[in-house]
Amino acid sequence: MDGPFEVYLNGVQQQRGVDYEQLGRTLVFRSELAMEGRLGFWRWLSLFMGVAGTYRKNDTVDVVYTLNGQRTVATLQAERVSSSA
Repeated sequence: MDGPFEVYLNGVQQQRGVDYEQLGRTLVFRSELAMEGRLGFWRWLSLFMGVAGTYRKNDTVDVVYTLNGQRTVATLQAERVSSSA
């Protein structure tokens, strides 16, 4: 990765020091990110049958950076980090 990068949460640009912090290669957001869990049998069946859609919140984080002179986008998967407090 060459130079600075841009961070977007659900398509909205985030500001370092305001919305998130960078700790090494890790981005730590001030607000909790939502992850849609695995679908259970009944939820999967209702989706398959067209009875219901999936409306759970699922945040996406995109990082835009330059690599070898090319602008590139990486979509990151949020992970839960437990605090040891």
